[in-house]
Amino acid sequence: MSPLEPFGARLRHAMDARGPLCVGIDPHGSLLSAWGLNDDVAGLERFTRTVVDALADRVAVFKPQSAFFERFGSRGIAVLEKAVADLRDAGALVVMDAKRGDIGSTMAAYAETYLRKDSPLFSDALTVSPYLGYGSLKPAVDLARESGCGLFVLALTSNPEGAEVQRAVRTEDPAGRTIAATMLAHLAEDNAGETPLGSFGAVVGATLGDLSSYDLDINGPLLAPGIGAQGATPADLPGVFGAAVRNVVPSVSRGVLRHGPDAATLREAAQRYADEVRAAVGA
Repeated sequence: MSPLEPFGARLRHAMDARGPLCVGIDPHGSLLSAWGLNDDVAGLERFTRTVVDALADRVAVFKPQSAFFERFGSRGIAVLEKAVADLRDAGALVVMDAKRGDIGSTMAAYAETYLRKDSPLFSDALTVSPYLGYGSLKPAVDLARESGCGLFVLALTSNPEGAEVQRAVRTEDPAGRTIAATMLAHLAEDNAGETPLGSFGAVVGATLGDLSSYDLDINGPLLAPGIGAQGATPADLPGVFGAAVRNVVPSVSRGVLRHGPDAATLREAAQRYADEVRAAVGA
């Protein structure tokens, strides 16, 4: 299998071509019910198939939430495997939202699950947790570089509980940086010199308001959950991300998915969000 172009370059091209939008595939039990589906493997499969068929050829990025497939065991994972393969075959990029994090050989095994090219769950990028230390992610960083994949590292998440860890000040840091700022600095280092965009991104919530005290210019993508049901709008993005807004990958889940199961309505919702984001960020 020939090596892939680096994820950052592929992401930039995809967003330029299809619009700067990531659609989360989050099959909550309540959402399945709202679609008139049972909260079982058959409902999961029907839901996922509908989203893929409706949007795979027109949305730049998809972010399946692994937990909602894992809860059905091996049959749920089989649905996820097929969705990932079909999305990528349609030219979309897949960010696996699994938030894996560990050390040594265990981190390497997680990386191989999602970033090794012959894996059934091979994805274009993976969300990871750095809270065993950024260096613990090295097996994933190394395999991502080798495979042409990317990582999205949890930095400034939108959940209120995240602040107690992410905004804590490192007393041993001469600059008095927060943990989140330290993670952003590591990412900037790993992206140094990459064009048109590095492959190592941060997860930064779109609901967080003014983040001008943080250097978000990491030469990499900023995955921004919180658009839609969580309360943020595309118009909020410049105020949150400032000069780095061009590199934002806004993620919408329920804001699009609640318009199903009608395929045409799903497409209209996704296109509307993509157009609003493009207008807001000047893409």
